[in-house]
Amino acid sequence: MTQSTYVIRNASTVLTMDDAATRLANVDILVRDGVIAEIGPDLDAADAEPIHAQTCLVTPGLINTHHHLFQTLTRAVPAGQDALLFGWLETHYPIWAKLHPDHIHTSALTGLAELALSGCSTSSDHLYLYPNGARLEDSIAAADRIGLRFHPTRGSMSIGRSKGGLPPDMLVEDEAAILADSERVIDAFHDPSEGSMVRVGLAPCSPFSVSRDLMRQSAELARDKGVRLHTHLAENEEDIRYSQENFGCRPGQYAAELGWLGSDVWHAHCVKLDTSEIALFAETGTAVAHCPCSNCRLGSGIAPLRDMLDASVTVGLGVDGSASNDAGNLVSEARQAMLLQRVSRGADAMSAYEALYVATRGGAKALGRDDVGVLQVGKRADIAIWDMSGVEAAGSWDAAALLLAGPTTVKDLLVNGRQVVRDGHIATLDLDAVLKHQRQLTDSLMKDL
Repeated sequence: MTQSTYVIRNASTVLTMDDAATRLANVDILVRDGVIAEIGPDLDAADAEPIHAQTCLVTPGLINTHHHLFQTLTRAVPAGQDALLFGWLETHYPIWAKLHPDHIHTSALTGLAELALSGCSTSSDHLYLYPNGARLEDSIAAADRIGLRFHPTRGSMSIGRSKGGLPPDMLVEDEAAILADSERVIDAFHDPSEGSMVRVGLAPCSPFSVSRDLMRQSAELARDKGVRLHTHLAENEEDIRYSQENFGCRPGQYAAELGWLGSDVWHAHCVKLDTSEIALFAETGTAVAHCPCSNCRLGSGIAPLRDMLDASVTVGLGVDGSASNDAGNLVSEARQAMLLQRVSRGADAMSAYEALYVATRGGAKALGRDDVGVLQVGKRADIAIWDMSGVEAAGSWDAAALLLAGPTTVKDLLVNGRQVVRDGHIATLDLDAVLKHQRQLTDSLMKDL
């Protein structure tokens, strides 16, 4: 794909998110060959297409570390609206069993477009069910089409209800087949190079839907192939009880026994980690995908984000599935993370800047990347441009207004030097056509119930 050369002209404020928390005013950013080539005032860039940013705040593209993109087809399902996690899952499993490859592809397009409009340039995805011929590449193709940097994970469920698990038997897979397909998608799609657009991970769904053997074997395969590991852990009190009743230990000990701690692992939610588990995560370099809106929606609780950060645990943000949030707006997720820590710990518990750091640098580290999440010469050109001249931010004195006031939609978004959002609209595909098809698919699912 041919990459354009851009110059972001006269940005009012640039939050670089570098180690020194550098903030720049009235500067240009030159983007060439997918990377940031130069930052400074009045750059000589006659060959570059200008993106005017006189009234704008510029940040690194935000990074989403946990999602279930297929769930954009099942938002606000009435029977699950007021359920806790396990009941919510049991409501949705029969619907998800009807999904086909087109559902997976279209829902991924929709969810990734929503993320891009919220300033997200990199997203992971946890696809843990594969009914009716669905494959991981159905979502990978969607990310390629829209142009977001993508960390898909080959999820799995192998323990159905008949064997003591939570999911119905019709949605689980044979473990040998899971491992074989995991190896296939890694070999076919994983790109470990700097600036890569696709990196595959392995992600058995949860302690209540896979066996200990699959957890161990997935970890062994991931480390043999040099890819990352992801799962749900310690999400709510039901999750803790299941672990204690079935494994005789808390989730942190369960993860430790199975080789699921380390700098190549990131766990979703972790709402109920205790002090010893937080220390264990910090000691081993294990990361967390913090999903505050979903945790609120499902009544799971307020995660100990302040304690995790104070212990030097790596934390990124995740919007989680679009049936348990039910939105997929990452800048709103950052605001919610900040507000929940304040309501539980006091107004000085978390600043807007720290929440933005978690949404950028924290997410990059959780996904094992040092080439994104920061605006520096030589880093990938993943850049979010926020117009602060609208009604949402009117009267603002400081860049913290992005989380304290708004906006929640970007003006422009560059990913690897490609303009994915232009003037508040997706530039890489006909979103109206995608949404029309999404509505048709959703209507069909509703009629089948």
